[in-house]
Amino acid sequence: MKVACRSARLLALLTIAALTGAAVAAPAASHYAFADFARVDKIDAHVHLAGAADRFMAQALRDNFRVLTINVDSPDYPPIEEQQRAAVSLRQRYPGRVAFAATFSVADFQAPEWGERTQLALAEAFRQGAVGVKMWKNIGMVLQDPDGRYVMPDDPRLAPVLSLLERQHVVLLGHQAEPRNCWLPPGQMTVRSDREYFEQHPQYYMYRHPEMPAHDTILAARDRALQAHPALLFDAVHLASLEWDVDEIAAFLERFPTARVDVAARLVHLEYQAARHPAKVREFLLRYQDRILYGSDTSYGPKDSTAAAAEVHASWIEDWRFLATAERMHSSDFAEPFKGLQLPREVIDKLYRRNAETLFVGAWSVSGSPTLMSPENGRAVPPASR
Repeated sequence: MKVACRSARLLALLTIAALTGAAVAAPAASHYAFADFARVDKIDAHVHLAGAADRFMAQALRDNFRVLTINVDSPDYPPIEEQQRAAVSLRQRYPGRVAFAATFSVADFQAPEWGERTQLALAEAFRQGAVGVKMWKNIGMVLQDPDGRYVMPDDPRLAPVLSLLERQHVVLLGHQAEPRNCWLPPGQMTVRSDREYFEQHPQYYMYRHPEMPAHDTILAARDRALQAHPALLFDAVHLASLEWDVDEIAAFLERFPTARVDVAARLVHLEYQAARHPAKVREFLLRYQDRILYGSDTSYGPKDSTAAAAEVHASWIEDWRFLATAERMHSSDFAEPFKGLQLPREVIDKLYRRNAETLFVGAWSVSGSPTLMSPENGRAVPPASR
């Protein structure tokens, strides 16, 4: 009966329009289609670009992506100074399309002048346009004091750096710990990509290093650091290293009501859960739609090729298919099929653009330096590199 009534009303409107020459606007679709991918304005808030990356940017422009490229204190990446030069160059050559986050080195961490030197380096990065600072997993998993103890995120020597970010209202992008698979034997890991990564990076495979800190130990130290800096703007990248269960991520977001998460390199874990509990995963994304950012964790360069750019495009397409459509899907990471979540278009817009724009205020502005977020803006949203 309700369908018939709606049809009758629509027919009446069309009849009136035909008689009066007026146009009847079609109701806006509640969901995006797969074909909408390229026309929707999007932000990938977690990439790592090296070198010129012009072919990458050409693909990003075709796919309607802006990007946040994040520097990392990692031996797998160029020196930090080189990363920053490349990021500044990209930001200048692609105004309004590229923003960047700086990082800091833990070299000579035990030196008395480390804190002051690091703060000066970050101040220079802010002057050059950095909108965030990455704290990498070497805090908690690699860096050690001379007595062998691992330096944790709540170490007092890091407090002045965190306080600087807190005062300046600069976002800290925290990558502490790893997927829980890192602490499991290969046969118990949930996704293929984790098994392959830790095979290729045995130094980070904690299951093989029982003398190293536990997953819970590292995250507890991270949480203590956040408690000590309540005004710190925090982006817990990689789903806060709680990727295996959306209930765990939700608990983190409830404990820290101004924190955000991104899905970089962890969307596969949501797919894995969606194969078994699709409604639960979808409800999580709906409930925290204001606090989750899309990111791919793409590492690109310094070799810039059409084939590499095409691989990035293919990855972006599959992520869109999972989040925006209800298509039946398969992953090379696990056996079970699953369906796309078909999130409402307003939720897609938040995950793919608005949440990044809210957190990194002015980051993609073409008018000059980004606007640093005020504490009020940081709390405006109420309670997703390896």
